Amino acid sequence: MSAKQVGEQAPAFTAKDQFGQEVTLTGLTGDKATLLVFYPFAFSGICTGELCSIRDAISRFVNDKVQVVGISCDPIFTQRAWAEDQGYDFPLLSDFWPHGSIAKDYGVFNEDAGMAIRGTFLVDTTGKIVWTQVNAPGEARDFAGYDDAVSALG
Repeated sequence: MSAKQVGEQAPAFTAKDQFGQEVTLTGLTGDKATLLVFYPFAFSGICTGELCSIRDAISRFVNDKVQVVGISCDPIFTQRAWAEDQGYDFPLLSDFWPHGSIAKDYGVFNEDAGMAIRGTFLVDTTGKIVWTQVNAPGEARDFAGYDDAVSALG
């Protein structure tokens, strides 16, 4: 299974956020582009560092052009505890059940470990993927090229 690529239509999904509210891709991308940030596990070292870097530079990821959403296979209760612990004010979606179905649709699910790998997808308001980065387990993302992709949104 290979990860979705630039130019492909982003797979639709419905998932619950850390508060148990249903979130859909079409609802997210209706007004703004959406950065989907798949990560392996809440409370893990690299994932916490990455999402804290998003939190600490939130205006880069949440502004009039774009919003950010984290996605992992953790249950909503874990997502909520982690968001509260770390001060994440952006949605964290649970891909817990059916386990990893969203990550599978995006080609970033590790079957052997039962987790999402670090896949990052910028989806425009038409639902098309306009930028992506996929990192191997243990390799933190660097968001290289992300700012240029947001600038090109129009």
